Amino acid sequence: MLLIAIDTATPACSVALVDVDWEQPAAGTATGTGAVRTMSRASRRVIDPRRHAELLVPLVRDVLDEATTRPADLDAVVVGLGPGPFTSLRVGVVTAGAFADALGRPAYGVCSLDGVGADTSGRVAVVTDARRREVYWAVYAEGERVAGPFVGRPQAVVDELREMSVAQVVGPGVVLYPDVFAGLTGSSPGTGAGPIDSGYLDPVTLARLAGSDALAGRPPAPLVPLYLRRPDAAEPHLPKAVAV
Repeated sequence: MLLIAIDTATPACSVALVDVDWEQPAAGTATGTGAVRTMSRASRRVIDPRRHAELLVPLVRDVLDEATTRPADLDAVVVGLGPGPFTSLRVGVVTAGAFADALGRPAYGVCSLDGVGADTSGRVAVVTDARRREVYWAVYAEGERVAGPFVGRPQAVVDELREMSVAQVVGPGVVLYPDVFAGLTGSSPGTGAGPIDSGYLDPVTLARLAGSDALAGRPPAPLVPLYLRRPDAAEPHLPKAVAV
């Protein structure tokens, strides 16, 4: 099954074209259960938080061209649902939904932090930039999310992680606040896993996480972005009455 996975929840605009299938089942195990196997055909990433809207569609076109694949060959679309800043996250979710609708294909949403956390081992926190001097974060145990996603001030997050016995922090948020997260043993910018540089998520991992539902033909849930807070822009108010 051929999936295209995209994410715009961080300063990185990421796209990957991925084949997914079931791992070879063990003797006595039914086909269509267990782990999902992935093979990346092409991937692209550009780190530029202000240009997601103009970058995403060309990156999709690039990975399709590299793999000599037509949009009609896709079986499903996968998109990171955040958490992330309102504008950049909306670019990815809306584009994925429109692309899937135009093709008549399902669109599966995955928490973007899972794109890093699923490739970790032990008890680990993933942190990304939330702007406003805050970070988005979640906690993973052997690759499974056990808390979050949340948003908070870096020092407050560190205090909570210590109470939760989390000894390692990964993700691009570590680079932004190295002094704050340095107190946690084993903190590093990323996991070092996957074909794309560490720190930012690997869209191939998003495809793997959505792969079991796609392979089983399960209908996707609605694409609901994880904003976690209101956007920076405020609705205009009526002008105040002025007494004459």
